[in-house]
Amino acid sequence: MDQTAGVFLGASGDTGADPALSLLFRRANRHGVVAGATGTGKTVTLQILAQGFSDAGVPVVCADIKGDLSGISQPGSPNDKLLARAAEMGLTLTPQAAPTVFWDLYGEKGHPVRATVSEIGPLLLARMLDLNEVQEGVLTVAFHVADQDGLLLLDLDDLRALLTHVAENAEAIGKRYGHVAPASVAAIQRALLQLETQGGKAFFGEPALRLEDLIRTDLSGRGQVNVLAAERLMNSPRVYAAFLLWLLSELFERMPEIGDPDKPRLVFFFDEAHLLFTDAPKPLLEKIEQVVRLIRSKGVGVYFVTQNPADIPDTVLAQLGNRIQHALRAYTPSEQRGLKAASDSFRANPAFDTAEAIQALGVGEAVVSVLDEKGAPTVAARARIRPPASRLGPATADERAAVMANSPVRGVYDTALNRESAAEVLAARAEAETRAAAEAAVPKTAPVERSRAETRAEPRPRAAPRSRETPMEALTKSVLRTAGSTITREILRGVLGGMRRR
Repeated sequence: MDQTAGVFLGASGDTGADPALSLLFRRANRHGVVAGATGTGKTVTLQILAQGFSDAGVPVVCADIKGDLSGISQPGSPNDKLLARAAEMGLTLTPQAAPTVFWDLYGEKGHPVRATVSEIGPLLLARMLDLNEVQEGVLTVAFHVADQDGLLLLDLDDLRALLTHVAENAEAIGKRYGHVAPASVAAIQRALLQLETQGGKAFFGEPALRLEDLIRTDLSGRGQVNVLAAERLMNSPRVYAAFLLWLLSELFERMPEIGDPDKPRLVFFFDEAHLLFTDAPKPLLEKIEQVVRLIRSKGVGVYFVTQNPADIPDTVLAQLGNRIQHALRAYTPSEQRGLKAASDSFRANPAFDTAEAIQALGVGEAVVSVLDEKGAPTVAARARIRPPASRLGPATADERAAVMANSPVRGVYDTALNRESAAEVLAARAEAETRAAAEAAVPKTAPVERSRAETRAEPRPRAAPRSRETPMEALTKSVLRTAGSTITREILRGVLGGMRRR
């Protein structure tokens, strides 16, 4: 097989199998799985695949669970054993590093990776927070309210402010979208606090990751290898799984359809893939299946790395055409069932029993089946995996720092931004409402207070001094008033009577 047509994996001496095993670039977007027990060589195989795609000009995204994969950024120093294995395969082993960019959700061992709360969406966020169905419904209502009110959800502070707003207006919102229980809002708030204590707050915000910065090639045309530092991230497995699924979903939604290209536009490796499916609700599993099934036409290859293929649901496993199976041990009944499932997924080779071969594999060996030119799986082949051209083992802290200093995205994501969003808008609204209420209350009370103050300030009019009269003086005044009245009446009668007679 022409080694320039695909990633050279290793050599096989089995009857009926191609002695030179390569994963064809034309079939690489049909996805694949790399499986095997701990310590059997999965990480090295991932490293070989990533560097092989990079050399062909294909960018790669992969997670570094233990830190070993960081060695891909440094040229290898092969020992005599590795050189001898390469010579047996007819391979000239030239030490070479891959163009690497380190990423880290926490910004400690790579450039910070951020996404906004709106980009993550309620479904994946509910997965991160481990919410039940009712709480997920309340979270969906909150996102809808934010959309209707034009509120930007960028970070956790925005989401907290939105949830507080929803709780305070639960009756009005409930009439429009359904009952919003305060207890559910409180449960979501507690889950957010737990996520924040696990370091999840650093993931939400701006500047958000641009997919264009993952799909790059260097000046020589080699694809960029994006290594996500995941040692600390693995302490929050739900965050890890939801983040990688979000990234995969973003690629699916934003990349154009290109059919079956001669080589992929991007290859995505999902290490510890079982974390993606553990306790995953049905809508999430359906979303994963949809993305894996349809993203092939976008020119993206997805490779799941896990201990046992049985960790992957059958609906997803059926989409994975390229398979590399390292050793499995089967001591318990459940392990034996997993071994049988793994062996049954290969096209049988008459030269050996697949299940027995998988148990007998040594470190650096694997049972391999890839898609041929016609898209059909090759018969299972027991192969020795080739040694990598880059370093086996992790890069040092100084080497990692040097790679980051020469990174094409240096300075782009290193400083967080905090523009006006839901938290600031809702705080401003609350302040404006409080101020308006205070101003509305002033005209009703102030005039009354001023009137009372003025009344208290005005001097009271003094009463006229009372006269002091003797009883005789009072009697005389009364007699005179009575006599005057009588005389006046008599005069008027005489005058009026004379006028009538005339």
